[in-house]
Amino acid sequence: MTVFLIIIVVALFAITVWQLSKIFQLSRSTTGHDDNEIATDKDNRKQGNYMLTFGIAFYVFMIYNFWSFGDRALPAASSEHGLQYDNLLLITMAVIMFVQVITQGLLFYFSFQYKGEKGKKALFFADNDKLEFIWTIIPVIVLAGLIIYGLFTWSDIMDIDQEEDPIVIELYAKQFSWNARYAGEDNVLGKANVRFIEGANTLGVDVSDEYAYDDVVTTELHLPVDRPVLFKMRSQDVLHSAYFPHFRAQMNVVPGMITQFSFTPTVTSEEIRDTEYMRDKVARIQEIRKENSKILMEQGEEPLPDYAQFEYYLLCNKICGVAHYNMQMKIVVETQAEFDAWMAEQKKFGETIEPLDGATASTK
Repeated sequence: MTVFLIIIVVALFAITVWQLSKIFQLSRSTTGHDDNEIATDKDNRKQGNYMLTFGIAFYVFMIYNFWSFGDRALPAASSEHGLQYDNLLLITMAVIMFVQVITQGLLFYFSFQYKGEKGKKALFFADNDKLEFIWTIIPVIVLAGLIIYGLFTWSDIMDIDQEEDPIVIELYAKQFSWNARYAGEDNVLGKANVRFIEGANTLGVDVSDEYAYDDVVTTELHLPVDRPVLFKMRSQDVLHSAYFPHFRAQMNVVPGMITQFSFTPTVTSEEIRDTEYMRDKVARIQEIRKENSKILMEQGEEPLPDYAQFEYYLLCNKICGVAHYNMQMKIVVETQAEFDAWMAEQKKFGETIEPLDGATASTK
């Protein structure tokens, strides 16, 4: 380590001496040159060529990345509002890319075309009201349009139509796991508070609330396709974020308050597994795991298990602690009949917790 530090110090010292020598050369008055001249025509041509070369390489690299890694993007949205979300993102990215290509392209081209030459002076405008108005008003109009479009899209997504009778599900976050609590047959969640956490009641459900006794607590999230779902979210400890990437949904889960988000699943787990995109993705992941398994086996370790099929997952999108990477819950999107059959197999909260005096375990 000491040798490495010495090498770094020597290298930095050499760079310092080199830079000082260049400053000394620039500061000297040289016969036949203007003292105010900081670069020769040769230097300017060289720098102009560098800028043009870098600009071309930049756009070639950008196109290469779009071409090579375009299949790494998420597949089509699996929720009703996802189409609106993706359209908004596409329009925003199209505007950004259009402006970026024009402005950066001009920057590199102008640096090459209008490089400094001896005896040539740039045309200078102290001010130009017309130009300033144009380059101010155009971004204002574009940004205002994007913001207004985004606000309308957000309002449509967050507008929960109670007449559609959405399924009410609580998502309960804690380091480092998720729980889901279904509202049961009455579709009304019982009250809950972290102060009520005791023994088997790990979610802090209020056992004195009769609405709580038909609630169903699970560690796996099942959703019926084409039916609205209203999520109520609580956190036991720190700030988490409920992230449904394939459903284009995300909402912070904040300690001490209830946040909510609603969406309608439109693609079942079986249907998305049968898409060409997902078949190719699973095959690619399987190949990577096989290669890694060979390396592990050569090292005398256990191989990785097969990646059999794709599953939806609820993730945490906040770095909530050392085991943040482990905070995920499987999501199964299925038909209404399959969902009803699964729900019939689950135990109700009232069957796992002893009711208080005066409360009953019956559905209200």
